[in-house]
Amino acid sequence: MNQTQPIAEKLSFTPYQKLVVAILALLQFTIILDFMVLSPLGTILIKELSITPARFGWVVSAYAFSAGISGVLAAGFADKYDRKKLLLIFYTGFLIGTALCAMATDFHSLLIARIVTGLFAGVVGSASMAIVTDLFPIQMRGRVMGYIQMAFGGSQVLGIPIGLLLATRWGWHSTFWMIVVFGLLLGFVILYYMKPVTEHLKLRSEKNPLEHLVHTITMRPYLLGFLGTMLLATGGFMIMPFASTFTTNNLGIHQDQLPQLYLITGISSLVLMPLIGRASDKIDKYLIFCVGTALSMLMIGIYTNMGHTTFAMLLVVNIIMFTGIMSRMIPAGAITSAIPQPQDRGAFMSINSSVQQVSGGIAAAISGMIIVENPDKSLRHFDTVGYVTMIAMVVAAVIMYFVARQVQHKMGRPLSAKPAGEAMAT
Repeated sequence: MNQTQPIAEKLSFTPYQKLVVAILALLQFTIILDFMVLSPLGTILIKELSITPARFGWVVSAYAFSAGISGVLAAGFADKYDRKKLLLIFYTGFLIGTALCAMATDFHSLLIARIVTGLFAGVVGSASMAIVTDLFPIQMRGRVMGYIQMAFGGSQVLGIPIGLLLATRWGWHSTFWMIVVFGLLLGFVILYYMKPVTEHLKLRSEKNPLEHLVHTITMRPYLLGFLGTMLLATGGFMIMPFASTFTTNNLGIHQDQLPQLYLITGISSLVLMPLIGRASDKIDKYLIFCVGTALSMLMIGIYTNMGHTTFAMLLVVNIIMFTGIMSRMIPAGAITSAIPQPQDRGAFMSINSSVQQVSGGIAAAISGMIIVENPDKSLRHFDTVGYVTMIAMVVAAVIMYFVARQVQHKMGRPLSAKPAGEAMAT
């Protein structure tokens, strides 16, 4: 790249990069929806499958644990193949697992289906992040992460309301079939329109997969990033799986109002995600992360201590809370993406995804053990879950401070929109 080019030109997206961002955003849409839809379906599943909150927590955790295991197993191979092929293989497995969820008839079959789905979903997420780091320099990754995280809002705007509607009319199984059909269409787009991602193969080491895995796990700079990711995962996985049950049974919101709640919250997320991404690139990624942490802690404290409330009040709390959560996820993802060396990106992202999933699985299981279901189906000790989440957020902010300093030292510049070389050099 010619270093005399204007900065604005260097930091603009090419048409192909825009296509890749759209593909990865839609990919994340299906992955996130597959996980997120369990929360609003929680009330239905607990009733129809006659399972306890603790067992439901294990349904969530099983997905996370299996995703974590597969990520570690795939890490040694992640930098040795075309990332597009790796993505397609594991995305196919993810869709098969989701189809098994659609065919589940009891707790045990659903648990097995979630394990299969998680085995493949974890690698899909890490392969997507590796592609982001290969194709986009650090100065653009805040915006890229912002657009990709729009999938979170999209899952609430379109996926969850439609999924709930399908579940109400044709049963909860139809929600998973919806994800399978959409995923198949997206798979064909990836197959025919995404180019091979092989630049990292030029830097491939001669280590065998096991040596490459051990090398990545034992690198001291990488360990700090894994620790930050572990603490980041704790909050969402403790609160989200039980949010719909808490909303309907504790806050007095009727189940028919849940689609409207998710729809409006999701639309707000769609608007705010790109703005947060731009702010991360333009101002300072760690500063935005800290603002998001403070806002998240405040709103989680309010939310988990609420009693019967109005729909309007819950909507305001929900929007502000998710704004805070996204303001943590986007800059944290951009910072973490700059940690690994180019030849280690696939392995690092696989292990990082594993750490995130396993930590989230443990958090969901702990949450399920803390929460007790009252005779009237309301949840007790949800406020305790909120306090544990807030403590984890404080510790995560401290760890991310050191991660950000490490990345700045590596790059020799602040994590904001300044001139940069090619993405592969970052």
